[in-house]
Amino acid sequence: MNVRKLTGGLAATLAVTFSLIGGQAVAAPSADADRAAAARVVTYDASGTAEFRSAVDRGAAIWNESVDAVELRPVATGQRANIRVLADDGWPRAITTSLGNGTVYIGRQAVNEGHNTIRISSHELGHILGLPDRKPGPCTSLMSGSSAGTTCTNAYPNTAEKAEVEGYFGGAFARTAGAAPLNATIAD
Repeated sequence: MNVRKLTGGLAATLAVTFSLIGGQAVAAPSADADRAAAARVVTYDASGTAEFRSAVDRGAAIWNESVDAVELRPVATGQRANIRVLADDGWPRAITTSLGNGTVYIGRQAVNEGHNTIRISSHELGHILGLPDRKPGPCTSLMSGSSAGTTCTNAYPNTAEKAEVEGYFGGAFARTAGAAPLNATIAD
């Protein structure tokens, strides 16, 4: 959101400035055009998530609401997804292969213990977006995962988590110390 606002604001300012000094004014790009130009699209396939499909879609939407540099979209028919999301009877986990790529398991074990399905989904997608676990942690930290307890339903990344993902995807895909390891299974 911040990138779009800054980019759109700059374009609008330049258009007004040029019209005032005799240049030709042009329309500022729309917020959707700014987002499409700025965001790296990462696709996900949730066809194997059974009863958790809506939770996975909501988790992806939460990330889309929270950051500008990456956009999670359902994969189109016939295309290969960056992220495969599956349901199983184990504990939730993410297997990262590279930044923005991997497999997420929405494990029924945590759901049966009372953990929130949307928080699980958003948390596991956070691993694919480069974030490590931060346990123990408060409910305000999405990446605190199960250590926040079963009463925690917060599925939104905090300011620091958002900034990390923006940095990974917004700036030449640079990774920093503390990021989730790649080519690893992160069991929550």
